[in-house]
Amino acid sequence: MVERLRSVIAVLMVVVATLMVPGVQVAHAAPDQPWLADSPTLALATLGLDPDLLLYGQVGTATLTVPVPAGMVPSTLNLTAQLPVNVRSATITVSQDNRVITQADIPAQRGPVVIPLVGVQVVDNAISLLVRSYLLPLDGYCLDPTNPLRLTDVSLSYAGQEQVPDVVADFLPPILRKLVIYTGRRPSQTEANAVVQLATAITSHYGKQNPTVEVAPLPAPAAQPPGSASPLERHIVVAEGPDAGVSLYPGGGMPALLVTGSAAELTNQARLLTSGLSKYALSSKAVVGPLNSAPQLPGNETTIRKLGQPGVNAVALNPQVGIALDQTRLGRAAHNIRVHLQGSYTPLPNSIGGQLVATIGGETIARWPADASGAIDRWVDIPDRLLRRYTTLAVQVSISGNTGRCGEFQPIALTIDGESAVRSEPAQPPVPVGFQSLPQALMPRVVIGIGDDRFADTVRAVQIMTGLQRLSALPIDTSVVPLAEAVASSNPAVLISPQGWTDSSVTLPVSAPDAVQMTVDVYDDGGKATTLTLEPALKFASLQVIFDGRRSVLVATSNGAPAQLDELLTWLGADERRWSIVDGVALVSIAGRPPVTVTAPQRTTESASTNTSSGAVWWWIGGSMLVIVLALTVWLRIRERRRIKDG
Repeated sequence: MVERLRSVIAVLMVVVATLMVPGVQVAHAAPDQPWLADSPTLALATLGLDPDLLLYGQVGTATLTVPVPAGMVPSTLNLTAQLPVNVRSATITVSQDNRVITQADIPAQRGPVVIPLVGVQVVDNAISLLVRSYLLPLDGYCLDPTNPLRLTDVSLSYAGQEQVPDVVADFLPPILRKLVIYTGRRPSQTEANAVVQLATAITSHYGKQNPTVEVAPLPAPAAQPPGSASPLERHIVVAEGPDAGVSLYPGGGMPALLVTGSAAELTNQARLLTSGLSKYALSSKAVVGPLNSAPQLPGNETTIRKLGQPGVNAVALNPQVGIALDQTRLGRAAHNIRVHLQGSYTPLPNSIGGQLVATIGGETIARWPADASGAIDRWVDIPDRLLRRYTTLAVQVSISGNTGRCGEFQPIALTIDGESAVRSEPAQPPVPVGFQSLPQALMPRVVIGIGDDRFADTVRAVQIMTGLQRLSALPIDTSVVPLAEAVASSNPAVLISPQGWTDSSVTLPVSAPDAVQMTVDVYDDGGKATTLTLEPALKFASLQVIFDGRRSVLVATSNGAPAQLDELLTWLGADERRWSIVDGVALVSIAGRPPVTVTAPQRTTESASTNTSSGAVWWWIGGSMLVIVLALTVWLRIRERRRIKDG
């Protein structure tokens, strides 16, 4: 009877929680001020975080640091919880600065949970929360260390209303869903440069929030943009003019921002918004002096701390940590990477055997026995063939022996220090080749060549550079120049030629055939191998990556189908993951079918191996023929001697 009553109560709790969970949406608008967000509920992905939380072990932890717009305060943390198998019950606590804010029980069946955040403290437009879970397994069962407590559909509800900025410092909010940059229908080279640089810098500033960035034409030069922004949206006007500065437009609604200046000053004024000086712009107008846009790069030797990891640690029966080797944090294409692992692990007793294993993508690249010191001090070489844009070096302490029931042996603590050194060398050509070499092969500064249709090419440049910037941990410095100047430059380049490619100094992997159809090996958007037949009359657009012997180049072009190129760029921007997963040396788009990827050519070592193998075959055939000829010669001589002797 008691168990039945408990089940009924659990069901009622789930029903009540379901009724309490607000729907996840970008933002509610205030009825009388539709340009302001009013008590919105935002998913973690919208806030730039992983959408789900996975809490491993009997006591699991996760840290959430989320932005908070001015005028608002977080009210509830909303989630859907699913217990691991063979778990009787679970409890979640949420704390801030060692102060427990709330505690909630997880329903036995998968269902929604609303956790109030009363009393949470907002510091510098953000909160940091520690989420901790406690699991109680069923009697007679052990917890599976690989099966976590899953908290999915996690969102945060805010109370309050977005504030209208009245100074330049407050113009960019902590949470931005959309940015519209306005410029003239025929922008100058300076305006195009400022628009692309501003779009790329703001994309870098907001990181994984991935705000939508659009470029729109102004109805008149330096005019105020039409209408008002939507909730968590901002409008910026970029216009070349004699008065340098950044200022808010007067008037009601959400004010737009005007960035203006002469040809020598405009780009510098645009840098103010994402520089550290923006917080000092405490008026409706600000003018900035010279600013340096180039990021500080780590060089040939750095540490994992400088690459974004202050240190990694894990506590488990077979603990494992991951060291992120991000080529975009190195600010260049790199190879011959070596990692000096320094750290410690809990020394093992004599009854337990163990080894340390270093792997990449499940492939072991180093292993060594555990010893009584518990110290880690070892260089590990990363094979070039395993390098990607992002490479994770996993280090695990693997033990064997009698660890007791449910792994009751003392858990092992594994720590890799943040001062572990990382050495690398510049890679020319980049490793790997193709799209996986971007954007690091274009860093730290890339020139962008555009044609005579500056507005359309500026829109395309923004689509390309914001897509590439979302892949990079460091900001990418850009410079927009005429197409011919970018082709002749020695710097890495993005070349935009929507009508076609005719410059023989840059040879593309895929080009339109003149008279005879051409078949290329490709992968479709599902990763399946197939072929693509290009006929002389077939119109297609492409993004192609080449290394011309001195620099990497990304070419955006078509064979007379600029609208198809726009469709390809729109397809890439519709899902931020597409830029990350595209591979090969070219992405080809044909009307009526999804884009396909052209594979990279085989590596030189493989070709050499094939040539060596082919040469060995010919040597074997030649040797066999020589043996046959010698045998025939001997047989003929013996036969001739017998004929002479008999005759």
